Amino acid sequence: MKLLIIRFSSIGDIVLTSPVLRCLKEQLKDVELHFAVKHEYADLVRFDPHVDKVHELKDHLGALVQELKAERFDAVIDLHHNLRTARIKRALRVPAHSFPKLNIEKWLLVNFKRDRLPRQHIVDRYMSTVEHLGVKNDGQGLGLFIPSEREVPITSLPPAHQGGYTAMAIGAAHATKRLPPHRLIKLAGLVDGPIVLVGGKEDQIVAREIASAIGGRVFDATGRYDILGSASLIRQARSVIAHDSGAMHIACAFRKNVVSVWGNTVPSFGMGPYIPQHPERAHIAEVKGLDCRPCSKLGYERCPLGHFRCMERQDLEAIAAKAAQ
Repeated sequence: MKLLIIRFSSIGDIVLTSPVLRCLKEQLKDVELHFAVKHEYADLVRFDPHVDKVHELKDHLGALVQELKAERFDAVIDLHHNLRTARIKRALRVPAHSFPKLNIEKWLLVNFKRDRLPRQHIVDRYMSTVEHLGVKNDGQGLGLFIPSEREVPITSLPPAHQGGYTAMAIGAAHATKRLPPHRLIKLAGLVDGPIVLVGGKEDQIVAREIASAIGGRVFDATGRYDILGSASLIRQARSVIAHDSGAMHIACAFRKNVVSVWGNTVPSFGMGPYIPQHPERAHIAEVKGLDCRPCSKLGYERCPLGHFRCMERQDLEAIAAKAAQ
């Protein structure tokens, strides 16, 4: 059987598909797995031993469609479920199964605070697309594979950090998912021992503020490494603090003690930290009792009400204590 798995983006969503890939490959006989993904995220699946071939979406969807049509798949497992994947499914004309996005339920929670979402992680919603094949969730959690040549050597870090550090992943796709800079500085001051700041180039300004305020025990790695390099720093950390972001899911893939900090979004959307083998390592930091939360299923560039209580009222001492476990 030749199957096409589709998940174009983003970092966390792609990492969350890893149990589907593993369970399909290990529970079905003679299955060939192909994965369609955006070019900039292809490394997240390129080295997965359960994936036989990666197809990259670059500038034009039409080129990808023609590439996929030539493969003659037996079925499509659509783990993205949007207009572009609908076009692919129409073009391939083979049986397809798409995961439930629960957009109506999310809309009700955001706009009317009526929670009709199932208490089900998105991993299990992804897994529902392959139940008809007799494939079940093995409970082994997430996976991410980094070839040795793409690892960041621990010896490349300052000597004080080579004996262990806390990784602070300071980025997230939207500002209302991120602690504001003054809160990140205070949190870094409360974290014991060496800290490595992880993030992209867009996080460098804030990272410099943190490093300047805290001093030499902070190593700023933002913007220095690609996706797998940053993932390598998370893998080698003693503990990880991250927002509702791809870094949180990467930390879970490596079974790290992770403290996930939630602002305008909520774990009940189904994308909380997922470490089924060690649930005691998955911590959630959120300000409960706010009638404005969640204000979006994604996020904004500023708090719609101006007060940003979901981040300003975070218990930073508790976050630091959980990270020290």
